[in-house]
Amino acid sequence: MPVENNVKILPKSVVCEESTLRGDITFSAGCVVHPSATIIAEAGPIIIGENCIVEEYATIAHRLADGASYDANNILSIGSHNVFEVGCTVEAARIGDKNVFESKSFVGRGVTVSSGCVIGAGIQMRTAQLMPENTIVYGQQALQREAIEKQGSQTLQIDFLRKVLPNYHHLRKPNYDPKKARSVV
Repeated sequence: MPVENNVKILPKSVVCEESTLRGDITFSAGCVVHPSATIIAEAGPIIIGENCIVEEYATIAHRLADGASYDANNILSIGSHNVFEVGCTVEAARIGDKNVFESKSFVGRGVTVSSGCVIGAGIQMRTAQLMPENTIVYGQQALQREAIEKQGSQTLQIDFLRKVLPNYHHLRKPNYDPKKARSVV
């Protein structure tokens, strides 16, 4: 496990101070992290893509397997435009773009979520599997089907949250600028 937290917040991201962040975590531009959200990077770094929303009481965890130790090369890559709704827990092996994890859903460690997927409210996915693109998981039996339409953009919600959250919560300041981090040749 890393000795210290290494949280990188790129410009235009809104990360509330009241969120719990442990380990090596990178927030790409435009991410919004609500208060009481939890992100834990035990097994290796977590890189969260652009314009992702992590709502209250949502948990994203990159947990250690039994007997394993922290590995900086074991990266949990989360694509862009994902939404982690209230109370969901996501421990997936990999997450693509434009996915929605609805309220109280659980996605276990062995699941790989491609792009355009929706994990319905209260769904429990504990079995290792690769979800095809545009899959919707719904109902008490966690039935799966292909989406008829593509997921809509969350741009309006992100813009609203960027304006409102700073009025009511303390924010962590952006502390990483990739343009300044480049070495001059």
